[in-house]
Amino acid sequence: MQTNASPSFVTLGEAMALFIAKTPEPLAEVEEFSRSLAGAEVNVAIGMARLDFPTTYISKIGQDCLGQFIKKAIAKERIGTDGIAESAEHSTGFMMKTKQTDGSDPAVEYFRRNSAASTLNATDIDRSLFHSSSHLHLTGVAAAVSSSMREAVQQALTFAKEQGSSISFDTNLRPSLWPDTDTMVNTINQLAFASDIVLPGVEEGKILVGSEDPETIADFYLSQGVKTVIVKLGGQGAYYKTATGESATVAGYPVKEVIDTVGAGDSFAVGVISALLDGESTEQATRRGNLFGSLAVQVRGDSEGLPTRAQLNELA
Repeated sequence: MQTNASPSFVTLGEAMALFIAKTPEPLAEVEEFSRSLAGAEVNVAIGMARLDFPTTYISKIGQDCLGQFIKKAIAKERIGTDGIAESAEHSTGFMMKTKQTDGSDPAVEYFRRNSAASTLNATDIDRSLFHSSSHLHLTGVAAAVSSSMREAVQQALTFAKEQGSSISFDTNLRPSLWPDTDTMVNTINQLAFASDIVLPGVEEGKILVGSEDPETIADFYLSQGVKTVIVKLGGQGAYYKTATGESATVAGYPVKEVIDTVGAGDSFAVGVISALLDGESTEQATRRGNLFGSLAVQVRGDSEGLPTRAQLNELA
């Protein structure tokens, strides 16, 4: 269970405004949208803050209406915004998503090229955010956005290690954002090797490890010094293995109707990380990750399914 001295949580990435279609049509034909907040890392930050972990989000926004919206939305979730810089030369990124009614993945279009967040760099990272009781969460998305953001990711990783923070890494591949596959694989794996907890998807294992066998994927990262690897298996649940040899497959939670699949992986990460910081076992953390992933796909929006601490206690 959570203690009164909860570890602080830090993450960084690109937060975007999300426009979700109100009608199930191609984006070019949609006339009305609802506005929300999106971004892999900000989704995780929201989930951790709702579970009462002191949370800080590092990013960069433009001096525009969307940047103002994002900063206010993040602050509303009780997430610290001291790490959010502003750019007067670059605009805030946004994305648009279709409304699906059959449980299939929505179509998404991004408007993020040369965004303010893509100019985040190593000098934007404040060493004071990291200490021995903090946890840093990184993803492959942030590493893919730009070369300067990769430098920011590496700087955050360096500070976290220097201060004794624990580190988790969600591989979260975005091939379209990388110059080539080799650069993506080498960069992602180096970041994974430097982390304590690695969260790859089984399909990502084909690209990163050359195998879709969960144990083979886990062993690849464990052999490089990672302490815990949890491989996401989609609706089947997840497989975990630790450096001490503990391993098991934990079944997923049944879902009556899939509404929106976007954000499920981020919700899984929230479940796993929060449980481990709560002092739960790896098996319990994997089970909570599966639970959070199932909650995410049953609602529309990227972070709307993430529970509060009180709601988690009711579910447990």
